[in-house]
Amino acid sequence: MTTLDIIVPIYNEAPHLFELVSRIRAVDMNGVRKRIFLIDDGSSDGTAAVMARLAGEDVVALHHDRNRGKGAAVRTGLAKANGDIVLIQDADLEYDPAEYPRLIQPICDGRAKVVYGNRFHRGRPPGMGRMFWWGNRFLTALTNYRLGQRLSDMETCYKAFDRDTIAKIELVSDSFAFEPEVTAKIARLGIAIVEVPISYRARRKSEGKKIAVWDGFAAIWTLWRW
Repeated sequence: MTTLDIIVPIYNEAPHLFELVSRIRAVDMNGVRKRIFLIDDGSSDGTAAVMARLAGEDVVALHHDRNRGKGAAVRTGLAKANGDIVLIQDADLEYDPAEYPRLIQPICDGRAKVVYGNRFHRGRPPGMGRMFWWGNRFLTALTNYRLGQRLSDMETCYKAFDRDTIAKIELVSDSFAFEPEVTAKIARLGIAIVEVPISYRARRKSEGKKIAVWDGFAAIWTLWRW
C-alpha cells in the first residue's frame, strides 16, 4: 500500500488544527494510507495542547522549543517521515486537502517525481492582495530565468515529492526560503516539476497571515545562492 506522509509546519495556528486534521482525515485517497506529521514551531497560543489531543495512530506530534521557521519545521518532519510520497501542508486553511488525490496522481502513475499545486491557473485568486500577487509573479519569473523552469507558481505551499527524490536533497533554509531552496535544488538534479491546478483561499494579515515583504527579499537571495 502506498503511504502519503503529510508534513504540517505550525506556528500559532491552534484555532485551525482540529478542522485541518478533520479535513485531511476525510479525504478519500483510494487506498493510499495517510499519516500526518504536525510540527509545532515554538508556538505560544496553545498549539502544543491541541496537538496532544490530536496525536494518535495517524497523527505524529513533534515540537520545537523555539520558533525556527517553516524550513526548519519541514526538515524536522522530513527526518521522521518515511512514506512513499511526502506532501507539505500549511496549517492556515488557505489550501484544501481535498486536492491531495490530484496532487499525488502524477507520482503514483510514474509520470512525475515532484508535483506543485498551481494557485494561478485562473489568474489572481480571490482575496489575494495585489502586492502578494505581483510578488509571487516576480519570484516565479526569476525562478524560471535562473533555473530554466517553466513554472507558474514557485511559492505554492502544495509541493509533493516521491520519497527517494526529497531524500537526495540537503535543505538548510529555516524560513519561508525553503520554497525557492527546494525548487532550485530539484532543478539542479535535472528533475522536471509538474504543476496541477488547485484552489486557494487567501487570508489577510488580520487573519494571521505570516509571510511578509522581507521573505520576498530572502527568496531572491536564496534563488541566487542556490
